[in-house]
Amino acid sequence: MRVRGPAKPGAPVTAGRRPRLRDTGFAIASCAVLAVYNNVSGERPWRSRWYVPANACATGAALSAAAASGLTAADVGLGRDRWLPGRLASGLAAAVATGWLLIAVVPATRPLLGDKRITSLEGRAVAYQAAVRIPIGTVLWEEVAFRGVLQAALRRVMPRNAALTVTSVVFGIWHVRPTAGALRANGLAGDRGRATAGVLAGVAVTTAAGAFLSWLRERSGRVAAPVLLHLAANSGGLVAAWAVSGPADVEGPSRSRQQVG
Repeated sequence: MRVRGPAKPGAPVTAGRRPRLRDTGFAIASCAVLAVYNNVSGERPWRSRWYVPANACATGAALSAAAASGLTAADVGLGRDRWLPGRLASGLAAAVATGWLLIAVVPATRPLLGDKRITSLEGRAVAYQAAVRIPIGTVLWEEVAFRGVLQAALRRVMPRNAALTVTSVVFGIWHVRPTAGALRANGLAGDRGRATAGVLAGVAVTTAAGAFLSWLRERSGRVAAPVLLHLAANSGGLVAAWAVSGPADVEGPSRSRQQVG
């Protein structure tokens, strides 16, 4: 991927020229692939075992596709001087970590951390998910794909606010299957109407979260910023939930195979 000098945060990738047909096609294809990928691959038997390497390869493929489409490292937030998250993201991540701690120590809020996918995990499984599976398989992949490649591709063919909105909506759609799975795992799916309402609520929440991460990416000019905040939210929530529930009663190897994130 070509590296060019950092653009001013928030500036259009291709200011001063009309979008080319190839740019529009790449943006549409990126939206379609990301809307489908997580909802289809999540149902495959290999998903759990190969989650991290598969998504690491997908990250590389997304960056290669972006480079082939003409996007530079600076365009996707990976410019030469853009590897650190910056003060704003660091402060937000610290606030999220503090929030998880407060929820965990206040008895009235502890029930918010209840998730059977987490409470049944052994300590080693929690460490693996918090330090490997979530950072590489979830956070890095999603941030490069959405706030890096997709957002840059859309900024090349449409106004800033429209690009951020589309990126956030596709991010919400990405979470349809995971939300349905979380509802089933916690016995909250109920009938079809209740399950549908739960999925729609989950998609709305992740769309809003995606909008904030997209804003942070735009504000900072770097993907490292939403990566750090996303990591604090996911891994921090996992560790807090497990710490509150206490070590799982080990009854068999299946307990360590629960997947979260």
